[in-house]
Amino acid sequence: MDISAIVLDLDGTLLNSSKKVSERNLDAVLRCSHNGMKIIVATARPPRSVRALLPIELLDISSFVFYNGALIVDVKAGLEEHIPIDRTTTEDILDYCSVKLPDCVISLEVKDHWYSNHKILDNAVYNPLFHPIVCEYRELKQHLATKILITDFGEPKELRLLFEEKVNYLLTDKGKLVQMMNKSVSKATGILKLISHYGINTSQIIVFGDDYNDIEMFKISAYSVAMLNAVDELKNLADEITDTNDNDGVAQILEMILRGVR
Repeated sequence: MDISAIVLDLDGTLLNSSKKVSERNLDAVLRCSHNGMKIIVATARPPRSVRALLPIELLDISSFVFYNGALIVDVKAGLEEHIPIDRTTTEDILDYCSVKLPDCVISLEVKDHWYSNHKILDNAVYNPLFHPIVCEYRELKQHLATKILITDFGEPKELRLLFEEKVNYLLTDKGKLVQMMNKSVSKATGILKLISHYGINTSQIIVFGDDYNDIEMFKISAYSVAMLNAVDELKNLADEITDTNDNDGVAQILEMILRGVR
C-alpha cells in the first residue's frame, strides 16, 4: 500500500472515550510522519478545541480540516481557507429557530469565535473548557457563520427539509446535534484541497473515521478504515474495520503499514 497521507478524524477515532490520544496512537502517527507521510486531521471541531486536545507533537506535524471542511489550515505551508455560510441563509435559520424551536440552543462558530443564544450546559456534546458569548438573535445575525450548531431541538425533520438544500446539514452525536456548514464544504472537500496543494492524489491516502460526517471522505479515499465503534453506514463503506477508539484501532492499522503488512 503506497500511502502518502493519513487522514484522521478525532472524536470516536483517534481520541479515546476520555478525549485523549493514547501513547500507542501518538507513537504510530509520529512514526508515520517521520517516514514522510502527511498527517491531516479532519474534524468537526474548531481550532481552539483541537489545540486543547492534541499533544504539541501532533499539532506541529499536522494540517487541519476544521468545522467539517469550512476552515482549512496548514500553518507551515501558509495555507488558510475559510468558507462560511452566506449571511441570508444564516438569518433564515436563526429566524426559523426563534419562532419554531424557541427552546433550542443555537450557536454560531465564527472562525474560532463562539456565540450562542443560551449558556451551554451539555458537556456530552460541547467541550466544557470553552464557553460561548451569549447573544440575542439580532446580534447573532451580525456574524458570518463558519458553522451553525443546534441542540435541544426536539424533532429536526422540518428543519432539515427546509434547509438541507441551502447548507451541508449533518445530524451527529447520536442524534443530539445538528451541524450546518456552507453547502459546498465537507471533510472531503477540505482534504482534496490539502492533498492537491501537496501534489498527492486520492489513491495515496488512507482515512479513519466513525460517524456520519466521515462518509464523504470515505467515498474519495483509496482506502478507508472504520472504527469498530463506527455507525453502520460508515462500516458498510469501509475497506476495513479496525478495533475501537478505546483499543487503539488507529495504531493497529498504522503499525501494519509501517511494517509493510499493508
